Amino acid sequence: MNSSTVNYSFRVDREIKRQCEAIFNELGMNLTTAINIFLRQSLRVGGIPFDVRIDQPNKETIAAMLEAEGLAKDPNAKRYSDVDKALTALKE
Repeated sequence: MNSSTVNYSFRVDREIKRQCEAIFNELGMNLTTAINIFLRQSLRVGGIPFDVRIDQPNKETIAAMLEAEGLAKDPNAKRYSDVDKALTALKE
């Protein structure tokens, strides 16, 4: 082992580790190499080297979207041509 390296332990879900090992093996590297790439890229960009965000709507948002779609298709749903009238109706 190179004297400039250190061992570092961390916990990870067994199934995630298995899936990642399979992906990285297909790319011709092991998990240690992949982690080192991640760490080097983090240093290069000064942070996490990819966007960290939730791209998929949560259950509440999906429910709201489905409700909105249903209302848009409902011929009996109230419609407003003026924002002020719609806001007034909400306050009633």
